[in-house]
Amino acid sequence: MRDKGKAGNNVRKLREAALLSKAELARRAGVSTLTIDRVEQGRPCRLDTKRKIILALGYELEDRGKVFFDLDQDSR
Repeated sequence: MRDKGKAGNNVRKLREAALLSKAELARRAGVSTLTIDRVEQGRPCRLDTKRKIILALGYELEDRGKVFFDLDQDSR
């Protein structure tokens, strides 16, 4: 069961599979390591931050549901 106010995502799993540190993903995405840490904990973030993380992980925006569950296009 998910906590209210928390959004599920695969950021940590995908980052580790790509052999990236939090600092490297943050650098690629143009956000702070604290932001990456918070996102991996499931805390909410801005849509623009999600976009940056998706692209920094090497995904296309069309694949957003693979990274952030609340952006899954099938859930509309």
